[in-house]
Order: sequence, then structure tokens, then C-alpha cells
Amino acid sequence: MEHKVLLINGSPHLKGCTAAALAEVQKTLEQEGIRTELIQIGSKEIRGCIACNSCAKTGKCVFDKDLVNETAQKLEAADGIVIGSPVYYGSPNGTLLSFLDRLFYSSSFSKQMKVGAAVVSCRRGGNTASFDVLNKYFTISSMPVVSSTYWNQVHGFSAEDVQKDAEGLQTMRNLARNMAFLIRAIAAAKEQYGLPENERGCFTSFPDGK
Repeated sequence: MEHKVLLINGSPHLKGCTAAALAEVQKTLEQEGIRTELIQIGSKEIRGCIACNSCAKTGKCVFDKDLVNETAQKLEAADGIVIGSPVYYGSPNGTLLSFLDRLFYSSSFSKQMKVGAAVVSCRRGGNTASFDVLNKYFTISSMPVVSSTYWNQVHGFSAEDVQKDAEGLQTMRNLARNMAFLIRAIAAAKEQYGLPENERGCFTSFPDGK
């Protein structure tokens, strides 16, 4: 069975630090026999969600002139996704967050048991905070999160710096191998047992303010 992973580069720099980290992941995934596709987001014009809820009726975002709906179709057919971002003021790139808000909220297909991984890059600090933000998209969507031998991060001011981060690149390679293993394991379990039941009946709200 052939498997595929999408890689999302949230940096506006096509050959920057985040790209260097994702390239290490992509290379190792392909060595593991996983097909990959890299999508560049950071340099695109992508507006944020306006909470119009049109997607609840149509199954896609009302804004159809950027990469969100196109990527949603690719994610539906994929087994996993790797989201890479630089750190801006201790958080992921704003363009990427606008993209992810709409991608995850507007797409109508189930993401259950699709495998997710976040990759972050910075010069010094803010990596773990950004890592936490990105992982929340997975954990609200019944998506297993791939771990590695350290938090999925690299350090450097340039792509050349990242190439000197031996432990960071090692973390990327181990991440990719773990992702390939998890994708195959889930596919095998799905074939034998089916997907876990997801209850959807409860929606806690407190409209009376109590």
C-alpha cells in the first residue's frame, strides 16, 4: 500500500531555516518509501477565518482563491501532514495560522488517525511555545501526533546554520522514521480492526452564564 505525507512550509523564505528542517524530514520519509508533497504557504496571500460558517453547509471554505480548499483535497487523500513554521514573537507565522484555522475548520472530511507533526525553527527562543500551538490543530482532530528524540525543532539564523545543528537534523530524521512507522501501523490496524468510535453527541455550552 502506498502512503503519502503533505509537508507545509509556513515560512516566506523558500530556502530558509524551516525549509532546511522540512527537507531533512522529506528526504528521510522518501527513503522510508513514503511519497511526499511540499506546499509553500508563507509567501502567499491567505486571509483569516471570518466565522461565517458557510463551510458547515458546503464542506469547504467560502474563500476559494487561495490554497486552503486545494490543500484540503490533498490532505483528505494523504495519510499524514508535517507543518513547519518559523518563530515570530514566540508564535508560528501569522499567515500559516490563518491558513491552518481555515484548513482545519472548513474541511468536512474526517482527519481521524491521519498522522500529524509540527516542525519549528528559530534563532534562539520561542520554539516550544510555537510547537505547542501547532500541535493543538492535531489533538482537536483525533490525529496522532508524531514525536521524536527531542522536540521537533532546529536552531539557526540561516539555512547554513541549521545544517550545523546536528542534533536538530537528527531529530528531523527520527521524526520522519517514527512517522513512517506510525502511518504503516495505523493502516494495518485500520484494516484489521477499523477506526475507533468517535462520539459526537455532546457539545458543552453555558448560554445562561452559570
